[in-house]
Amino acid sequence: MNSEVESLQRKIVELRKQVVEARRRVPPTAIADYELKDAAGSPVRLSDLFGAKPDLMVIHNMGRRCPYCTLWADGLNGVAEHLADRAAFVLTSPDDPRTMREFAASRGWRFRTVSIQGTTFANDLGFEPEPGKFWPGVSTFRKEADGTIARIAHDHFGPGDDYCAVWHLLELLQGGPSGWEPKYSYPKG
Repeated sequence: MNSEVESLQRKIVELRKQVVEARRRVPPTAIADYELKDAAGSPVRLSDLFGAKPDLMVIHNMGRRCPYCTLWADGLNGVAEHLADRAAFVLTSPDDPRTMREFAASRGWRFRTVSIQGTTFANDLGFEPEPGKFWPGVSTFRKEADGTIARIAHDHFGPGDDYCAVWHLLELLQGGPSGWEPKYSYPKG
């Protein structure tokens, strides 16, 4: 491998460690116990999503309208069981519960989904910068013994981020992604 590439990769690893350390220095932020809707359309509180775990990972998804968010969720489907062994794991969608449930089933997603439709959840957490315009990403939360919920960390998703291996694998090709965009389905063969 090229020594310039190796040197840059070592710097990225070191910078990543620094980002992780800097995130840990940011104090947790107390948040409300939002009422969302489960896949059946029944109310579910954010505090209930923790189950028996003190930690919760929430994926902020843009819903059925976004093939990019579908790409991230499809990839997370493969690691959700591993993540859920450490922390509760749920994907949120601005879609209504029925649309969300049917779309998740069509994709074969095996993780829990909840609808945030009609709530301020995404806006309050910085994932709805304008009404009806959503951004994808992740937030992590901790529920204390007294029931208080705090957001520990968050990050936004975008092409080339650390949360979707597809971009990094495509970057290894001659010409990189070359304008490739994710789709809901691909021709066979």
